[in-house]
Formats: sequence, C-alpha cells, structure tokens
Amino acid sequence: MIQPLNSAERAELAKNLPDWYQASGQDALVRTFKFKDFVEAFGFMTQVALLAEKMDHHPEWSNVYNRVEILLTTHDCKGLSARDVALARSIDRLAAR
Repeated sequence: MIQPLNSAERAELAKNLPDWYQASGQDALVRTFKFKDFVEAFGFMTQVALLAEKMDHHPEWSNVYNRVEILLTTHDCKGLSARDVALARSIDRLAAR
C-alpha cells in the first residue's frame, strides 16, 4: 500500500522541489512551465507522458498555448506520496534540458 508523505518528508518539499507549490485545497503539488510556443510545450508534455508511463504514475495537467500546468497527487493514498516527489524530480530534470 502506498503511504502518504510524513511530516518530515513534507518539510523537505520546499527545499527539494523549490519550483513546485502546494495546490490550493488539495494535498498535491503544482508547477507551471512556460515555453517558447505550443510545439515546444507539447513536446515537453510528450516527454513527461513517456516518463510518467514508465513510472506508472500519471499527472493531472493542462496546456494552454505555451504553458503547461502539472498537478501531482497519489489517489491511492489520497494525497502526496514519494511517487509524486520522484515524478516531480524527474519532470524538473526534463525541463532543465
């Protein structure tokens, strides 16, 4: 069974994932990415989709032109888990390329 993050793990989120923030009214992390144009944004989404499928952990997201917003939460534990942290870190690495 997937366990939610404990208080010590939550305290580390701001330090380890500084570009992500707590979703309003949800136990979830959110980050918005901005790109040059729609094609670049969609290419990033494609890379994230392949990564998420490999990790078997799929984000909630939206795309408007050059902006991609990603929300991570683990429905199996009704909140944030280590799976969200791992996916956020992997997404950050993709974005830094």
